Amino acid sequence: MRNTPGIRKRAATASAVVVGAAVVVGAMATFGFADPLPDGLGPCKGSNCPVVPYPDPNNGSLAGRDNNINVFVGGDFLVRQAAAEAEGKVVVLGKFDQHKATGVSQVYNVGVAGVGSRVPPDNGTDFLTAGQDVVVAAGQRLLAEEGSVSGVVRHGGTLTGTVRPRAVHDPDAAAPYARLKPNLAAASHCYAYVDGKPRHATGTARNNGNETLFTGDGTSHLQVFNVDFDLAGPGGRAQGFLFTGIPAGATVLVNLTGDVREINTYMGMLPAGLRDRLLWNFPDAETVRLRGSGQFSGSVLVGNGDSMTTVTLPGVNGRFFTVGSLVHTSVVGGGGGQEFHAYPFNGDLPSCRGEEPTPSPTPPTPEPPTPEPPTPTPEPPTPEPPTPEPPTPTPEPPTPSPTDSEGTSTGGASGGNDGGSDSGGNGTDGGGELPDTGTPSGTTMLIGGIAVTLVAAGGVTLAVTRKPKGLRRMR
Repeated sequence: MRNTPGIRKRAATASAVVVGAAVVVGAMATFGFADPLPDGLGPCKGSNCPVVPYPDPNNGSLAGRDNNINVFVGGDFLVRQAAAEAEGKVVVLGKFDQHKATGVSQVYNVGVAGVGSRVPPDNGTDFLTAGQDVVVAAGQRLLAEEGSVSGVVRHGGTLTGTVRPRAVHDPDAAAPYARLKPNLAAASHCYAYVDGKPRHATGTARNNGNETLFTGDGTSHLQVFNVDFDLAGPGGRAQGFLFTGIPAGATVLVNLTGDVREINTYMGMLPAGLRDRLLWNFPDAETVRLRGSGQFSGSVLVGNGDSMTTVTLPGVNGRFFTVGSLVHTSVVGGGGGQEFHAYPFNGDLPSCRGEEPTPSPTPPTPEPPTPEPPTPTPEPPTPEPPTPEPPTPTPEPPTPSPTDSEGTSTGGASGGNDGGSDSGGNGTDGGGELPDTGTPSGTTMLIGGIAVTLVAAGGVTLAVTRKPKGLRRMR
């Protein structure tokens, strides 16, 4: 052929375009993000959301209203020992069971907290939804009110004990939220794995004993860290975190893989720009423990439906979603006042639409493959004189393999209402104990005796000094 140089030039250009497109597509597949959490979870919802950033935990005036779910539990929610509050909208597909220790505040608050972000749901909406029973131990109270703020406890099973101001029995209470369990499980797995392999990390995580250092690449809008170890010091002691190389506005995804995972920290509040875009994802764990003396920042996702997560941290500041069950408690003999505080998740995560359970309804019976007229191929009968071949049927023992058909059971179907208006207050009977809430983000913070320095220089850097000698070890 003539003019081959021109043809080759055009071919090279086309090839470069294809390669460039492949690189972009590959990058999007590996680092691609643009999706929020499933089903609209994460951001604040409603007409009175606070001006971002939310205030750090405080007991001042209300900062706004938020009707999105702050705590989701796919199994049961158990309140034990001296745990105090779950701020924001709480949804539990199983049962809600409150049985606190004697000698501590006998109140647990939902929806509104004496100390927190001070962003409850709208009045009259469901502050707690339970798909099965709500059980409150004798002499204890479950409060969905504080002063002028009040909501509803809606339950699908029976009600035992005292709930104020109002409980409503609704057999279908949890039905609108049932899809969240499979969707969150699929999302958790997708965030951590691609085609069965760990998602490509953009940064590194190193446990140096006194702290875990997260070093980002300084450029990616989605910073991914894969962690196959506990975030704890030697012997399981508490430690701090240090994030560096995180561009302003980036989403930080920390995938903590493994069957058993623990975070033990004395960290105080992270800056809002990082806290509201940080997701701690546990895709595999059957056992998750969050403990220490700190105000833990960022949202949490636990994706194993058979998991049990135990939280004894004084504060968790971010959305908290577990597909399994949750125990909110305190260390036996330790301090009380453990709280979930309502803070949004505003990050952009990997696109997982292809992995969502939307069952792709039984492949549409792929057009029976044009049944090729059966071409009877009459196989000439030529019966071949029977050649009796002793029948020896070898009866193949029937091996019934009974296909174990296991079933599931749900809670009861009757309920009741308990009126009243015993309102709580800040840090009083309605508010539980005041926790160690940390201090506002600034240049230097002292939290539980721990100095924390925050520096903004082209990104977010968090440094934590050594733990003071007097800090108690948590076991």
